[in-house]
Amino acid sequence: MADEKSTKPSATAFILKSGKGKPSSKKTPVPAKAVIKPAPKAQSAPINKTPAAPAAKITLPVEEKKKPIRLSDILKSKNEKNYSELLTIEAKPRLKTIIVAQPQPEGIKSPYFDLESKYKVKFQFTPFVTVEGVPGKEFRKQRITLNDYSGIIFTSRNAIDHFFRICEELRVKMSQETKYFCTSEAIALYLQKYTQYRKRKVFFSDTNSNKEMRGLLLKHKDTTRCLYIGPEVRSKDEITSFMSEQNIPYAEAVMYKTVPSDLKKIDFKKFDLMILFSPSAVHSLYQSYPGFEQDKLKIGVYGKTTADAVLETKWNIHLMAPLEGSPSIIAALDNYLKVSNK
Repeated sequence: MADEKSTKPSATAFILKSGKGKPSSKKTPVPAKAVIKPAPKAQSAPINKTPAAPAAKITLPVEEKKKPIRLSDILKSKNEKNYSELLTIEAKPRLKTIIVAQPQPEGIKSPYFDLESKYKVKFQFTPFVTVEGVPGKEFRKQRITLNDYSGIIFTSRNAIDHFFRICEELRVKMSQETKYFCTSEAIALYLQKYTQYRKRKVFFSDTNSNKEMRGLLLKHKDTTRCLYIGPEVRSKDEITSFMSEQNIPYAEAVMYKTVPSDLKKIDFKKFDLMILFSPSAVHSLYQSYPGFEQDKLKIGVYGKTTADAVLETKWNIHLMAPLEGSPSIIAALDNYLKVSNK
């Protein structure tokens, strides 16, 4: 039995008959997305049209340029006094007798004897202190190994004598590369008594100036560890203070000590001038004469520490070394006597 055909026209046939159903190549447009408008802003408060105060200017600190450090500034001692200005300026009467706080010079040749004949003065030599060596057994207690130090600092002949005495007692042989720093040429030359003198290993101040010595120590700062040889009791030292400030490695070794001499038999009133070489000499004088008065006695000093000790006693200083034009006590005496004994 054949299927019956539907008599109801299809939707496609209906469109074609009506003429509206020509197929189009155009794509059916996609409906646009809805645009959401933002809600209206709330009305803000009225704006104050008064001009605002100008903002304060921020001034940044200007970095100060650091001044270059000069060697002369490093070598200059802090609060260094001008000792030339501290000398007493007064009439220089003729001098006849001078007492020197040191032992009698050995031999017949001495610059003191030259001054005696030149200016018709008389010197008396009396040590105000006695130097005693520290025994090697006692020195060991300081726990210092001498060969650990590549530089030795000497400020006197006593320091040299007792350093090599300790070396002999402890059977220590110093390296040939050891450097020796001396505060004067005379001290440096004295080294020949114990060791071969070699300029490349011996350094000294040409002008007997601690300033020049400080420069030498600073030059060898990175290659030298120093040992400072000194007495048991001494006042603050200019050299050790400088080494501490500049971080120069060093240690202090006590190898001798000073003992005050008995000066009660000396009549200081019969002398016109007294020459002192150390603060210990000043202390020794006060120990023998607690109420000592300078009166008319002129005083000469060697070294800044000695000058400071004298100034602390309120005494006047009439000549001093080393200063400009007076590198040694002999030069200072010569300059003074040129005027007083002309």
